[in-house]
Amino acid sequence: MEHIEWAGVHSGDSACSIPSRTISKKHLDEIRDYTSRIAKALKVVGLINVQYAICGGTVYILEANPRASRTVPIVSKVTSVAIARIATAIMLGKKIKDFPQLKKSGAPFVGVKEAVFPFNMFPEVDPLLGPEMRATGEVMGVGDNFGVAFYKAQEATGSKLPLEGNVLLTVSEKDKERVAPIARKLVALGFKVLATEGTGRVLTSHKIPNTFIKKIHEGQPNIADAIKNGELQLIINTPEGRGSQADDSYIRMMAIQRKLPYVTSLAAAEATVEGIAAAKQDTILPKALQDYYSGKKQPFAV
Repeated sequence: MEHIEWAGVHSGDSACSIPSRTISKKHLDEIRDYTSRIAKALKVVGLINVQYAICGGTVYILEANPRASRTVPIVSKVTSVAIARIATAIMLGKKIKDFPQLKKSGAPFVGVKEAVFPFNMFPEVDPLLGPEMRATGEVMGVGDNFGVAFYKAQEATGSKLPLEGNVLLTVSEKDKERVAPIARKLVALGFKVLATEGTGRVLTSHKIPNTFIKKIHEGQPNIADAIKNGELQLIINTPEGRGSQADDSYIRMMAIQRKLPYVTSLAAAEATVEGIAAAKQDTILPKALQDYYSGKKQPFAV
């Protein structure tokens, strides 16, 4: 499963996709090799959960836990392999060779796990994510492609993504040059982009249409007024970190209070745009798991 949030956000708080979206075959092969070697070295019988990070073309091992994880049921549903049952049988004496289904290399759909947070119960808490887990549950969206699955997962959390309207873009200095492609896609999807001064200046330099909006401390009307008046349908706000100042924190807390979809990283923003694009392209209808399994399988490595 590939996390959508980058390393630094607790795995329980990050959305993730199965199959992976952006990992190369070379890195997938390395991950399989490392996982096998770790499991054998630790003499694991049953399940092991290994987390990796890829940086600068190198695969790094973050942690290896010889136990099940909360995502085992999700992996089982997407791959149609009863992982927990098989692991239990192996712990009781069966051999891996007794379960040829473990070598299957396909699944009938894409699955996206999304975390559910209790922030609506604590509206004064800043929802900025970090290494401490804050989620209290999770949901899964499935679809024929990642965009559809991601859109469904967001809807299942109670944060349905908009298909039209105004999007606020205000990002940190380190994210400014990476925000242009996201803004361009939003404009192409029919959204009006509202941006703070620094972000807007970058968008204008890339010839992306945007409308200036004041930060809270810059006078009125400002972002807070736009939120209160229902003028925003989506907020993309990447802070400098936990030390970011009052504006960023207040924006995020106001978004929670008004059940306004918000995104705090560009990785999540890219996934959000992909989900919106998929929903605008096709009508998303309910579909039973049995219908997915009976369809044509999508080839990918498990």
